[in-house]
Amino acid sequence: MSQQRKALWEADYDEDLQDVDLNLAIGTYGQNGLYDDAQSRLDEATLLAMQQQVAQQTAFAQIPDVVKRFIAHFHQAVLENNLAEITVAYESGWNRLTEKFYAKVEWPEAEVIAPLVNDDQIFLILYRELYYRHVYSRLTPDIDDRFHSYENSCELFNYLLNSDGPVSLQLPEQWLWDIIDEFIYQFQSFCVWRSKVKSKTEEELSLLAEGSQVWSSYSVLNVLYSLIQKSKINEHLVALQEGKSSEEIAEIVGEYGTRPLYKLLGYFSIIGLLRVHSLLGDFTLALKVMENVELNQKSPFTRVTACHVTTYYYVGFCYIMLRRYPDAIRAFVSILNFILRMRQYHTRSYQYDQINKTADRMYALFAICNALSPTRVDDNISNIVKERYGEQFTKMSRGEEGIPAFEELFLYACPKFITANPPPYDDADLLQAYIDEPPVEPAQRHLQLFLAEVRAQAPVPTLRSFLKLYTSLDARKLAGFLDADEEDMVQQLMVLKQASRAVSRVDNEKGLLDGQTISTSDLDFVINQNMVHIAESTVGRRYAGWFIRNAEHAQRVLDTLRNAPLPVPPKAAAPPADVSKTTDTQPAPARTGGQKVAWGSTKAA
Repeated sequence: MSQQRKALWEADYDEDLQDVDLNLAIGTYGQNGLYDDAQSRLDEATLLAMQQQVAQQTAFAQIPDVVKRFIAHFHQAVLENNLAEITVAYESGWNRLTEKFYAKVEWPEAEVIAPLVNDDQIFLILYRELYYRHVYSRLTPDIDDRFHSYENSCELFNYLLNSDGPVSLQLPEQWLWDIIDEFIYQFQSFCVWRSKVKSKTEEELSLLAEGSQVWSSYSVLNVLYSLIQKSKINEHLVALQEGKSSEEIAEIVGEYGTRPLYKLLGYFSIIGLLRVHSLLGDFTLALKVMENVELNQKSPFTRVTACHVTTYYYVGFCYIMLRRYPDAIRAFVSILNFILRMRQYHTRSYQYDQINKTADRMYALFAICNALSPTRVDDNISNIVKERYGEQFTKMSRGEEGIPAFEELFLYACPKFITANPPPYDDADLLQAYIDEPPVEPAQRHLQLFLAEVRAQAPVPTLRSFLKLYTSLDARKLAGFLDADEEDMVQQLMVLKQASRAVSRVDNEKGLLDGQTISTSDLDFVINQNMVHIAESTVGRRYAGWFIRNAEHAQRVLDTLRNAPLPVPPKAAAPPADVSKTTDTQPAPARTGGQKVAWGSTKAA
């Protein structure tokens, strides 16, 4: 019934609030002789408090009535733990009102709307989480916003982790993921902003010197690990893999792990740690924390599309930095095919643009992997890569000439790396030395490490092109082709041999770091005295996958045709004798398969 009735905030804008007595909630400041001459002089603190109250009253009066109704309705849904109403308000109502009233300005501050929610501190914390997320995504946060968003995050996680027993709060999966995702994004944004010393004002320098622990790496990692520990999510995942019953799992994870709120926050914190460790440059530890998470379509992270895409992006990027290109290619192909299949269902999602941007970056990373470890992959992915990055891909296949193309795609597609330690704002001398000789940017540092590997493999494309022409070749002749002496030629052959080997998860090993050394090339060779013997294995086209995909497509078309209504047959021509007679026909009934959602539109069934 909640989705069929008209939402409170969709009523006529001119209609007065029915459930909230604004005068009672705000008070009647300025009346009852408050400013009589006989009154004693107010001290400065009281006067300041009164001014703030008057300012809040003025700001409250400027809030549109539809927004007031929305906030009151949102608060009531949170109080009742009504997930259906919370989901509608969170995913649709908030974004719809943002576009209409707050596209370029801030939402009302929490203190202003507090009377509407009876000063409910828990709801105000959740409201501030949405408020600061809006500031970060639509506006430019100042230092106060950055500090206050950190304080609000601390309040939220302290409430969840340090309350007496599990809290009764329930939130949708999407919101829980967004809380973790936004927490890490604000940490990343603060670290990037903090590292730019030259642009800071004197006030900002002073605040940064005093607040050295604000958005520290330790505090962020502590929150994520605490959520994982409190929920016992790793023990839960291991128990599921061992096939234990729900009663046994409940006994293992305890009272916190059985609550969906804590279980999902713990699970999403594992994905958050993957991201944080990747941003800090520890790619091995990033994959290590994912040890108990299975990368398949049945994993819990697939229920939230943004989490699904984020997981595969960072897993694939970690594999690239660990030189495990086959595993990276497998990860990118899996998620990019998923995005291609599901794109039509996400066009109306408020995260559609972000998912598309991440997908575009993964196409660039896929092009890098395929250039360093050529392999036969899905035709759909290959065609899109050639369409978007065909020029760069061609350059990357030319050895040393392709270094600028590798650099361009890497800087475009890599995460925004951060430095764990802040500049020395608390020491003026050290800060001046930091400004005079700034350290290497994290992105440039990782780029140089990556390009070192690329330069080592620079001779490989040319050498492969020569070896493909022969089954056996004299070493001196090959050295002449390469314009190098025999010793350099042997070194290049060893580089090719090394580039043709990689660690990969061939038998679906449990951990993402597990794997076996495999050959990634269709070209192999041995050196016997002065002769190089070449063996090339050609892999035939895999027709099974092509037939399966097209059979599934044909089945979907057939199902669509079966579910479509039959066409109305044309009316037979009336006989001439009955021309004067008319027949009343009833129009076809409108489809009523949709459900009415809270804000008045219709959602497809």
